[in-house]
Order: sequence, then C-alpha cells, then structure tokens
Amino acid sequence: MSTDLHAPPVLSTPADYIFEDPTPSSIQQTRPHRSDDELFTVYEIARTAAEIQRQNWSRVALQFPDAMLADAPWVVDALNRELATSKDTGSNSAAETAETAETTESAGKNQRHGSQRLYILADTSYSACCVDEIAAEHADADAVIHYGRACLSPTARLPVVYVFTRQALDCAAVADAFAHEFGDKQTKAVIMADVMFQEHVASVCGLLRVRGYGDVVATETVHDPSSTIPNRMIPSLGPTSPGKHDYRLHEYHLFHISTPPTSLLLTLSSRLASLRIYPTPSSPYTTIASLPDPSATPSMLRRRYALVLRLATASIIGILVNTLSVKNYMSTISALREQIAAAGKKSYTIVVGKLNAAKLANFAEIDGWVVVGCWESGLVDQDGLFKPVVTPFELALALQSDESRIWTGEWWGGIEGAENRVVPDLGSEEPQGPAEKESTTEGVEGSISGEESEPPVFDLRTGKLVSNSRPMRVAIRSSPATMNGPQPTNGSTATTPENSSTLVKRVTGEVALVNGVASPGAEFLRSKRTWQGLGSDFNPGEDETSTVVEEGRSGVARGYVVGEELTRS
Repeated sequence: MSTDLHAPPVLSTPADYIFEDPTPSSIQQTRPHRSDDELFTVYEIARTAAEIQRQNWSRVALQFPDAMLADAPWVVDALNRELATSKDTGSNSAAETAETAETTESAGKNQRHGSQRLYILADTSYSACCVDEIAAEHADADAVIHYGRACLSPTARLPVVYVFTRQALDCAAVADAFAHEFGDKQTKAVIMADVMFQEHVASVCGLLRVRGYGDVVATETVHDPSSTIPNRMIPSLGPTSPGKHDYRLHEYHLFHISTPPTSLLLTLSSRLASLRIYPTPSSPYTTIASLPDPSATPSMLRRRYALVLRLATASIIGILVNTLSVKNYMSTISALREQIAAAGKKSYTIVVGKLNAAKLANFAEIDGWVVVGCWESGLVDQDGLFKPVVTPFELALALQSDESRIWTGEWWGGIEGAENRVVPDLGSEEPQGPAEKESTTEGVEGSISGEESEPPVFDLRTGKLVSNSRPMRVAIRSSPATMNGPQPTNGSTATTPENSSTLVKRVTGEVALVNGVASPGAEFLRSKRTWQGLGSDFNPGEDETSTVVEEGRSGVARGYVVGEELTRS
C-alpha cells in the first residue's frame, strides 16, 4: 500500500557529506602540545629569517607536508615577527651587510613591494618530499622554504632552503639498541638517520666508540641522490671514484635511525651486508603507520622482478610524469622514448598529477607504465593498479632480451643514470634505417622479414605466445610504402592508393595509422573497444519491428502543448 509523500524523496547524497573526506588521514590525531620556544627551535625560525633577509627575497613560499600543516600558521606568524625584529634592530653581521651591498639594485626592487610576503603551500602537486616549484610559481615566489623530510633532488628553477626540523632524540637509548643488535665490538657498521634526525648521528657514533665499537662510521648529509647511500657521504671512508660519493660497503651493516622509506630499503639491500632500523615513535611528524621489516626486502625485490617480466611483453608503454621540478626530467623523458622506440614498442607520455588507480585505469590501451620522478616517488605501490608501474631502471631490464636480462639484486628508483643506459638490440641484426628495413622486406622472393626472423616472445607468467610485443616493427613491415610494392623511379608513373577505388583487405597485424604515423593506441580503440556508443547493440540481421515514432510534448514548463491538437497539459 502506497503512502502519501509530503516531501520529495532524497535521491542524492546529503549536503553535509560534501566536506567529509572518506579517505583516512595520515596525520596523527593526537599531537603533543609544544611551547612556542620549542617550536621556534624545531622550525629553525632564526636561521630561516636570516636567510630570507640575506638573500633579499620579497615573496617566499613555505611548503609543508601534511603532518606539519597544523603548525603552518604559527610558523608564518613567527617568521613575520622575526623578520620585523631583524629589520628594526639591524642585526645583520658585517659579512651579511657586505653581501647585501653587492645586491643594492635587487634590494631596491624588493623594497618597492614592501615587506616580505609568505605563502603557505598546503597541497603539493606530486610528492611531499620534492620541492613544489609549480605551486610556488603560481604565487610568483622568489624562493621556497621546504619543511620536513626531503629527497634532496636537484631543482631547476627556484632556490630552495631546506628546514629538516630539529627533533629530539635519546642518543643513549639509540646506543643501547645498537649494542643489542650487534654484540660483536668488531662489527663494521654505518650509522645513518633520516634527515630530521641526522644531526644526532655524530653523537651516537661518539657514544658507541666509548663503548668499544671502533669500526663504526658516521654519515653526513650531501645533496647527491646518486651516491652509494642516497644523499649521504662518509668522510672517514675514501670514495672509489674521485669527485663522487661511491663507497664499497658490502662488509658494512647499516643502522638506520627513524623509519626509512621503502625505496631506500630496496636501494641499499644490495649495497650493504644488512639493514637494521631504530624506530623513533616520539616524533609527531611521521606519516608512516607501520615499521617496515628489512628481512622482507628480498620478497619485495622478487615482486618487482615479476613486474619487470610483465612489462617485457608489453607493446604500449606509458611514460608517467610524476615530477615537474626535478632537474633533467625532460631529458630523461626523451631518453626513455628512444629506448622504447629502439625496442620496437610504442610510448605515450602522460601527466595526471598525483597518481591513483582511477586515473591510470582510464588508459586501457597502456600495457605498463614507467615513472619519471625522484628516487623516492619512483616506487609506486601496486595495490589497486591494473597495470604494472616500474622505474626507469626496471624498464631497462624489461627491454632486454631473455638471454641478456640478468638481475643481480641491484635496484634504483630515480631518474639518475637513465640517459646513459643502453638497451641492447633484441634482434640478432644490427639497427637499420627505414630504407634498409624496406629493402630487407622486399628482397628475394620468399625471404623472411627481419621482424619475422626474430625469436618469439613468450609470457613467462602464462607461457603463452605474445605476437604483438613489438608493434612498431610490424608497422614498418606493413606500412603503405612496403605494402604497395616498389616505388616508381624517376620518369615512371604508378597508380597511388588515393587514385585507386579497389578495395584492399587489411592485412593481419597491420597497425592503424594516424596522420601517416603508426598508432597502436588507435589500433586498440579500433579492434578491442567493446562499446561503440548508443545503439551499438542493434543487429541489422534481426527482424525486429521498430517502434512507431510519436510526436511528444513541446512548449514551456508552465504549459506544454501535446501534438497537433494544441491542448495544454
């Protein structure tokens, strides 16, 4: 029995839910209360204000990670007070005054704009560890102050001041934990910490040497992601190459203070004997919920190698841009395009901002992705992703042949070195130009083309033959210039396809052309898409009586007109 409605039914989400985010927040809800003096020390207000004054920056962007965003208003107020105090008291040293005198012209320009203006970058375009130069340029900033942990990747456009924040650490407790892990006093170990705790490494090493650990070495921060330990140098050890920070550490154990990112565990797993982690739960700014297990690193590497095998049979590879700030990212994209083209595959460059499974699922024709980003953001979690997402280092392995693909356990997630990697030719022949490939195809009657003579490609996961793993080489074989026979010489005439009305059957394996260029993506849409639009389920062979077309209502809402009778309804 129906009931009378006194109000329209609710057919949409209530308006109260608009401002509610169902995604669980990574920020800790219970933050310890900190006094102004403690925050002044944690965020290094005095050093930051002095650097802004010394460089005469008038517009400064402050980039905070999500875990520190709650303190952003306080930091802005503290910096404004410190800048005003420095300007009034004239607390610059003689050296700073001399440097300021050399930039009188730029200082005069800044004075026209008034006092310094600070802008909070609340949402990063990509990863929080990278400097968000794009958002800073929207504010027309002269520099960026980056707070919290950072990947220290070189930037391209704006100067950066890193404030890692100064965190308290019980060095005696760290020394006790080290002694519990390594009972042998002759153990060779490298002491490393997250950048937020790096200043305590020297003190911890001093305590360990007092206890009798003579082969313990300390690390120092350096802006070099390509070093043996990313962004770290070991002054007490000599590098193997002059001018670089590469060391032979296979006999050393790593003792890491604070929770490291997963990419660091994978990177160092093949460079040191073992990894031990000392967690720092006292820090209120960590966003990692669980402590990673270093013993699970080999299993993670095996899963990464499985992704490499999946990408080895991919025909279309998407170059996923995950940074617009890391230096040399454009040259890396060009190098990846050349490597993919040399392997006979097709590449598409795509920028989607922050990565998630929904965005990548829109590109059904892409068989796999390679990420262009920093050495931390290059490692993408595969949970919920439909296609494999690998790093440039893993792509170089995937493009090699099965005979030459040997993985020694080494891993790297950044773009450093991607331009120098050479992918060996998958075939037995030397690289040829287009004219040489055409002549090879059109040679002796009954001969086998270069693409057909190459060894078959099998999916090592399923054991099935993959016939389209190198679509661009098939495109060269089935191009119009090749399919129409020899081209006419000078003085001769021939009927071009445009002048012919003869129907030509599409050859099996032929790839669709877009403006004369082979496009596996267009071929995917032509042959594999299941939905053709409205009415795609209509079958002309079926004898169905069509519905009689009737004239409906017309007019305005206050009085529709039905048919020719002009009656209002």
